[in-house]
Amino acid sequence: MYKFFINSNDIDLKNKEVKITKENYNHIVNVLRIRQNENILLANKDNMKTYIAKLINIQKGYIICSIIEEVESNIEPKIKIDLYQGITKSDKMEYIIQKCTELGINNIIPTKMKFCIGKINDEEKKIERWNKIAEAAAKQSKRDYIPKIEKSTNIEKLIDRLKEYDISILAYENEDKKTIKDLLKSKEIEERKINKIALIIGPEGGLDKEEVEKLKENNCYIVSLGKRILRTETASIAALSMLIYEYDL
Repeated sequence: MYKFFINSNDIDLKNKEVKITKENYNHIVNVLRIRQNENILLANKDNMKTYIAKLINIQKGYIICSIIEEVESNIEPKIKIDLYQGITKSDKMEYIIQKCTELGINNIIPTKMKFCIGKINDEEKKIERWNKIAEAAAKQSKRDYIPKIEKSTNIEKLIDRLKEYDISILAYENEDKKTIKDLLKSKEIEERKINKIALIIGPEGGLDKEEVEKLKENNCYIVSLGKRILRTETASIAALSMLIYEYDL
């Protein structure tokens, strides 16, 4: 079944009905050509509850669905991983958002770093577009939660937020002693209860040594992702995959 995201104000729980309009209407009727009496999945953006619903009335501009049942879902990862991604060129940033959403990222925070090549010119418009990409990817991968693409930050503000996390991890191309595998298998980490992780990935231009040292001084673990140097869009996906494998599979 196809899955769509709705808001609480679209749901009439008393009558067990949902009204679908706008983008979802167009996608259902004109793109997927789902017809009356077919079933779809509806996820409430506000509380992540998911329902099986039947299309019972298709009109011009809106659809009425009947809720058949609420379903239990175990789609979302057991831990929350936020990605602090060094700002890249636009096409790479969109690719990172799409693929990391599919893998199970919690939120993504574009981060200004010294060697960033990419720039955000009209941030409000760009963030709006990026959030739409995240929603489309969440819908495609049948997630219950849409990752939020936050407004951009910088290293200093990032450091201020590290206390929100159980651990923070920076993937650094010049680290040649400790791999992410070494860190995750270390006694220090295995004995801790990890619920929330900050994952930090540099931009195309790499990381400045001063940025790395600042993060290290603030209890950020510096790790290698392997023997080969990865592109930034590969590094974010690879590191997230490793964390998901360790904590969720």
